[in-house]
Amino acid sequence: MNGRVYWLTGLSGAGKTTIGRLWYEELRRSGVPAVFLDGDELRQVFGDDLGFTEADRRKSAMRNARLCALLARQGLTAVCCTISMFDSVREWNRLHIPGYFEVYVKVTMDTLRRRDQKGLYSGGTEVAGVHFSVEEPKQPDLILENDGQITPAEQVQRLCAAAMN
Repeated sequence: MNGRVYWLTGLSGAGKTTIGRLWYEELRRSGVPAVFLDGDELRQVFGDDLGFTEADRRKSAMRNARLCALLARQGLTAVCCTISMFDSVREWNRLHIPGYFEVYVKVTMDTLRRRDQKGLYSGGTEVAGVHFSVEEPKQPDLILENDGQITPAEQVQRLCAAAMN
């Protein structure tokens, strides 16, 4: 029996990790064997050997995708929160991961600059969506507008309702 993969994608600071962690906790409370994967943590787990060039970002995204596919084949549900800026990676996921469910956590640039928890949008760091383009998801299973009008818990309720359909 295959598990599922909930792939939360969006720009840095969009709320992927906050929503994803709450969703993971909900799945666990419901008895679903789930794992939580965060893009920043995965970079460290894989040895922090990749930089932030387009080629390295693509390699990192494919590592995440292959890990999720492996976990799903073993009957686990993976909640993976990653920028995932490439259509080709998301297309690979749809083709190779049964039970793949893509969530686009969408936030305006104004909101990201206002939040700026990591100091990315005010510093000299090159940021996806600001200094280089990101391929916006074309057909996510769910779009969560996360500009602060809805709490993270309410976003998880929307995710739960969409995932059960």
